[in-house]
Amino acid sequence: MYDWPEVRGEHDRLWSLIREALAGEGLAAPEALTRDIPLWDVWESPDLLLAQTCGMPYRTRLHGRVTLVATPDYGLPDAPPGLYYSVLVARAEEPGDAPDFLDRTLAFNGHDSQSGWAAPQNHMARHGGSHGGRFTRTLHTGAHVDSARAVAEGRADIAAIDAVSWRLLTAHRPGIAERLRVLGHTDPTPGLPLITALGRDPAPLARATAAAIAALTAADRVALGLRGVVGIPAEAYLAVPTPPPPSQDVPVN
Repeated sequence: MYDWPEVRGEHDRLWSLIREALAGEGLAAPEALTRDIPLWDVWESPDLLLAQTCGMPYRTRLHGRVTLVATPDYGLPDAPPGLYYSVLVARAEEPGDAPDFLDRTLAFNGHDSQSGWAAPQNHMARHGGSHGGRFTRTLHTGAHVDSARAVAEGRADIAAIDAVSWRLLTAHRPGIAERLRVLGHTDPTPGLPLITALGRDPAPLARATAAAIAALTAADRVALGLRGVVGIPAEAYLAVPTPPPPSQDVPVN
């Protein structure tokens, strides 16, 4: 899910290590990652060996249809291992704090995104104080980087960027990040889980992934931000509230 062009080499090397570890478990694995199939086709494939999904698709559609393997730990500050949050950003020159933006336009990457859609809506409903409510003006962008760009360019007022994506954005797209300021972040929730096909034993996949992360070079581990994997129960994912879909989007310019 974080397979940006700038870190594809690191992800390829991680997969090679996972594949090697799976061989030690007696499991065959493809030589290369699958990048040319739509995500839902990958996630719902009966042949799925290993994939990463988002918490919202897992709880709303995939739970009971796939097997939960483990959750990567990206070592985020202010979050327990395996949990993550969204960074709320506005234009650098825009005054105000997060509740002040409730009646303005939220740029979000997708209706089924925990970090881009559910997290900011749940955050405002819980922490908005006298402003408590949900965003009603929205701009559907299709990707976190495009949400950040929409805010930087003034086509939207606020966006919730997955903290791992924000880390990648600041490292590899500084021209966008420098035009934004951080208003705060949403409450931590379970991070993006690894899944396999229903009925497949998750234990060797979790062990292989943990071993592969441990075997990464220091440079690759820093580039990917990975610390290891943790076991987060399905119930923790299912307990996160799911807000309703947007009632309207403003046109993308």
